Amino acid sequence: MRTLLAAAVVAVLSAPAALAASFEEMFPGVAEQMPEDLRPGLEAMDLKQGHTRIGAIASIDVPEGYYFLGPKDAAFVLTTLWGNPDASQTLGMLFPRDRSPVDGATWGAEITFDEIGYVSDEDAKGYDYDALLRDMQADTKEDNKWRDQNGYARVDLLGWAAEPHYDLESRKLYWAKRLKFADNEGETLNYNIRALGRKGVLVVNFIAGMDQFDDVEAAVPDVLTMVNFTDGNRYSDFDPKIDTVAAVGIGGLIAGKVLAKTGLLAMGLVFLKKFGVVLLLPLLGLKRLFSRRGKD
Repeated sequence: MRTLLAAAVVAVLSAPAALAASFEEMFPGVAEQMPEDLRPGLEAMDLKQGHTRIGAIASIDVPEGYYFLGPKDAAFVLTTLWGNPDASQTLGMLFPRDRSPVDGATWGAEITFDEIGYVSDEDAKGYDYDALLRDMQADTKEDNKWRDQNGYARVDLLGWAAEPHYDLESRKLYWAKRLKFADNEGETLNYNIRALGRKGVLVVNFIAGMDQFDDVEAAVPDVLTMVNFTDGNRYSDFDPKIDTVAAVGIGGLIAGKVLAKTGLLAMGLVFLKKFGVVLLLPLLGLKRLFSRRGKD
């Protein structure tokens, strides 16, 4: 017993502590160039590196080349700086170390948790992602009929920017889609990571333009190792006697489809934007509503 206790103490003491810096320390002089009403929020930011808890179920280990913002600061970025209507579900955001949230060339990765239950990965091996893409494109065309009738911009799913990949050992999934809005020049990047856990999935959504694909693609291997569930919340901790099994598998996560409590298969779109550029993210569950382009 003493040996186990000693080992636990050593593990705690050896875990890399979170190192925090102010916005001014990391980006000197930038806040002074911003409008006065934004300066207090920027100056109050706590930019973290090292080991940090994410809510009650996960943690993130942020290396030197990145920094992490907790829920309060992330909400400030998403709503006040980037103009999104709601950030109540955010657990934080990850950024590259050399870019501030007010830098138009940066990407940001928002982290949330979707408590949909334990997602079986039995369908991951040998999955036909080309067939899945064709099904998703057909669904998008059907969705566009509703969008036309309700005043939303049409969107086309052009193809994979990065074909889906599922790592059986880490229980992490990632993929990227190329999207085109009818009223927006250029393509929109939709890059996603999902970490499977005991009671749901950690959702990591990159907010970036298509022109930032190479930067995001280069960061994905790092991000995959940073975010992990804590003891008791990992995929291996699943207890079939007491835990809920999700209504979807790996394919459903990629397609953005979740079986709602009503028994209906639902698919939705939610919009995040950065500096006026609307970026498409998948909706998991029915927690968020469609946002009209004029209101998002």
